[in-house]
Parts: sequence; C-alpha cells; structure tokens
Amino acid sequence: MTKFHSTGGTLIKDPWDVVAGVMLLGFSLLLLFYLVPNYIGQPPIMQNPMMSPRWLPNIVGWLLLVFSVLMIIQGVLIADDAEDNGRRFERGPLLRFALMALSLIVYAGLFEMLGAVISGILATLILFIAHPVRTWWVYGLAIVFPAGVTLLFTGIMNVPLPMWPF
Repeated sequence: MTKFHSTGGTLIKDPWDVVAGVMLLGFSLLLLFYLVPNYIGQPPIMQNPMMSPRWLPNIVGWLLLVFSVLMIIQGVLIADDAEDNGRRFERGPLLRFALMALSLIVYAGLFEMLGAVISGILATLILFIAHPVRTWWVYGLAIVFPAGVTLLFTGIMNVPLPMWPF
C-alpha cells in the first residue's frame, strides 16, 4: 500500500513518476493542439461529430492529458519506497520481448496482405505465446477479439479496413 509522507525536505516524492508524467503531458499537448488540428482533416459537412476523423485522437489526447496530470500529482504526493507496492519493474525474459516485437511486426507487416482479421489473429496468438497463457479456452479469444474489433471499425465506425486477403 502506498503511504503519504510529510517529509519537509523534498517537494517531489517520486521523481520518475514526475518525469514520466511531464513527458506524457508534453506529448498530449502536442497531440491535442498541434498534430490533430494540423494533420487530421475534417470534412466540411458532418451530420454527427462522432464520425469525424478527429474524434478518437481528441479523446485519446484528453485522456492522456488527464492521466499525465494525475501521474505528476502522484509523484509529488506519494513516495515509492515500499518494496512490494507493485510499482517495481522486473525485467522479463528476452524471448518474451522478442515475441512481442514479432507480434507487432507481423500485425503491421501482414495487415495489407492478409487483412485485419487474419493478421490480428496471428499477432494475438504470438502475444498469448509470449505471455504463457495456460488456459486453452482463452486461445479462442485470439479469434474473437480481432474479428470483433475489425467488425466494430468497419461496420459501426465506417473505417475502411482490408478484411480478408481475398
């Protein structure tokens, strides 16, 4: 459990949280006030503002801004001195990192060739192998999630994605 400390000497209790929060705050401000308005075009006539291509990046930018401010506040108020508070990083095996990178390469590299569903299924299966999933029925989700997300984007949000290789 995290503790509130009132040591009079330091203003910042956890400098890594403050540094990460400031970096995320800078990126969110860049995203919200420069990248989205200048690089994402918006059609002149829109019936629903949720159909705008700027809608999802704006939501992500504002969420990132709020969470970065909360992270800065946490770094100022809460010290990271407990050993088992769940915030310590443990370096995982190199094979896990390599499989996660392979998953990203497979998804991005095969997206156009195989379509969103098949490349998503392959990438999800590689991620499940990287993080040892021992329950076999969970591997069925590797088919359901990519198919569901693709149908959500193509059917509801009208985002044209390559569905299948044929």
